Amino acid sequence: MPNLKTSGLLLTGTALMLGLSSAQAAEYEWKFQASETAGEPSFQIKQEWAERIETMTDGRVSIEVLPINSVVGPTETLQAVSSGILQGHMTDPSYFSGQDPAFGMIGNLVGAWSNPYDFLEFMKQGGGEALYNELAEPYGTHLIGAATFPLESIPSTVEVDSIDDFQGLKIRAPQGMVYNIFERIGATPVNLPGSEVYTGLEKGVIDAADSTVLSNNDAMGIHAFAPYPLYPGFHSMPMIAVSINKDIWDGLPEDIQTTLETAFDGMAYDLIARLKAQDIETLQALNENPDVHPIDLSAEERKAFRQAAKEEWSEWAGRNEMTQKIYDQATAFLEARGQL
Repeated sequence: MPNLKTSGLLLTGTALMLGLSSAQAAEYEWKFQASETAGEPSFQIKQEWAERIETMTDGRVSIEVLPINSVVGPTETLQAVSSGILQGHMTDPSYFSGQDPAFGMIGNLVGAWSNPYDFLEFMKQGGGEALYNELAEPYGTHLIGAATFPLESIPSTVEVDSIDDFQGLKIRAPQGMVYNIFERIGATPVNLPGSEVYTGLEKGVIDAADSTVLSNNDAMGIHAFAPYPLYPGFHSMPMIAVSINKDIWDGLPEDIQTTLETAFDGMAYDLIARLKAQDIETLQALNENPDVHPIDLSAEERKAFRQAAKEEWSEWAGRNEMTQKIYDQATAFLEARGQL
């Protein structure tokens, strides 16, 4: 007769080896490029969610989240995902406005959203995600889920107390609608990737920047030479398109698709809550710093900015069929909620 104790140990050892083997060899291994540098809090949250997905799928899915410029430039990730150089990205679709202005319109309908949860409601219950996939799938990508940041900050090297103070201001803005709206209010926008905001402000290439949230900017050390951050934001709430190669998506089993959708929906709400908490903590610290002077624009100035933004929405709506669809659906959503 076999030794039951020894057999049990052998079986346990075999099970452990099989478990280690399955943990080491993921069924799906992907690289997703993000639009932040590795040190930004939002990038670290995205990495945490990628690790969580590996746990949720029992190791079947392994996603490596890479910082901006790791494989391609920020305007090139759409093509890189489509061609399979990357398997996915987590980025602002405004970067792809040069390929289709509809990416810029849905990626950042500037001035539309008074808080990030309104935007998520539009994307997830108001038909926004379906619209985005109608736009993006012909480019070989599929939107798993939309996310966004809390209200963004504008770090500035000079004091900006009104919309009039934007006259002649050299402000970093990505290509797309936000670039045109800053032009409309008299600023001089400069198209720099997010990775060059720090050096641009430090060296005086730009005076201010449309660049992520207060805590991200502070973590990068930007307020050392841009001591007039405009916060809370009033201008920009860019979408984060969490997208994957469409052929990969179409070939996934339903359980993996559902897990990815559920996880990235969770990430969207987690990202807002955690970054908002970090922004509040950062603001408290900045208010105690005699060298930094946060500025909160008045309701009248915010209204003036939104009026300029609405005029730009109307202009962009006529650019093609998709921009008109996005304009019609978004404005109907806002009007139904008394937000226009």
